[in-house]
Amino acid sequence: MTPFIEQQQQLLFSVIQDSEVTMQRPAVCHLPKEDLEILNAEYGKNMIKLLRIRRDGKKHCIKEVEACVHLRLDSVNEYSQGDNSAVIPTDTMKNIVIALAKCNGIETIEQFALDICNHFISSYCHVVYVKAYIQEAPWRRLEQNGVPHAHSFIFVPEGIRFCEVERCQDGCPLISSGIKDLKLKKTTQSGFEGFHRDKYTTLPETTDRILSAELFCKWCYGECQDVDFDCVWDIVHESVLEAFAGPPDCGEYSPSYQKTVNDIQMLIMERVLQIEETEVILNNIHYFVTDLKKLGLANEKEVLVPVEAPYGSCTCVLRRKKCLEEQA
Repeated sequence: MTPFIEQQQQLLFSVIQDSEVTMQRPAVCHLPKEDLEILNAEYGKNMIKLLRIRRDGKKHCIKEVEACVHLRLDSVNEYSQGDNSAVIPTDTMKNIVIALAKCNGIETIEQFALDICNHFISSYCHVVYVKAYIQEAPWRRLEQNGVPHAHSFIFVPEGIRFCEVERCQDGCPLISSGIKDLKLKKTTQSGFEGFHRDKYTTLPETTDRILSAELFCKWCYGECQDVDFDCVWDIVHESVLEAFAGPPDCGEYSPSYQKTVNDIQMLIMERVLQIEETEVILNNIHYFVTDLKKLGLANEKEVLVPVEAPYGSCTCVLRRKKCLEEQA
C-alpha cells in the first residue's frame, strides 16, 4: 500500500470518528425559553377515508368521504416538555370519526363535521378548539330509462363537495361549504382587451377566445339554524354554471376572468341569503391555436393545444357589508 493511500485512509478514519462523537453529543439549546412563545400548536389526523352505506330495504344510499380532524389543547406540554399525558392519539381520533359515521350516519357532510366537532368539545374538557374538514366523492345514483337504480352509482366529476367546521370550547360553530376541482369551458363569448401596456407587454388583445378554467368556490354561513345544506349546495352549483355560461342559446360575454368571478359571486349572494361570504378562485387553462401551415392546412381556431403551465389565476372574497359592520 502506498503512503498516499495510507494517508487517505487515516484521514477518512479520523473524519468518521469525529462524526460519531458529534452524533453522540445531545443537542443542547442555550436559548432562554422566556424569550420565545408558542403562538399556535395543533395536531390531528388527515385523510380518514370511509364509505357509509344506509340500507332502506332494497334501496341503498351511500356517502364516501375523506375527513381531516385537528385539535388544539389547553396546554402545550407535549411540545415544550415532551409530556404526552394530555395528547389524544391521532389513531383514537380516526376511530372516533369511524364510530360516529356508524352511530350517527352521514346525512350531509356539514352535519357529520358538526357531529365530530361536538363530540371532541363535549367529551374532552382539555380540547379548546376543533377543526373538521370533509370532502365527498361525487357519486350519483344510476338511472335506467329515467328510473333510479336501487343500489348502483356512477362517479360524476362535476366538482368535489367539501366543508369545514371550526368550533371553540365556549363558542358557536363556524361552518363553511364549497366546491373545488370544477372544470368549466366555453369556446366563445370571452375576450380580454383594454389592459395596461408597457414595454414588457406582448399579449395581443382579443374579443373572441376560449374561456377554460378550474374553479374553487367556498362560502361561509351566518346563523346556521335550520340550513338545508344539500339545497344550498345545489343552488350554488347551479349559480356557478349559470353565471359562467349565460343563457343556453346565446351565452354571456366575459370581458375578463375577474368579471366572471364577480358575476358568479353576485348571483350566489343574491340567491342564498344565509351566505355571508364567498371566496372564488378561477385558474385559467390556456389553449393556443396550432400552426398547420406545414401540413398544408388552414386552422380557423379549430385545433388547439392546452398549456398547463404557467397559468393565470384570480381570487376574490366578497362579503355582505352588514357582517363587517356587525364585527366593527
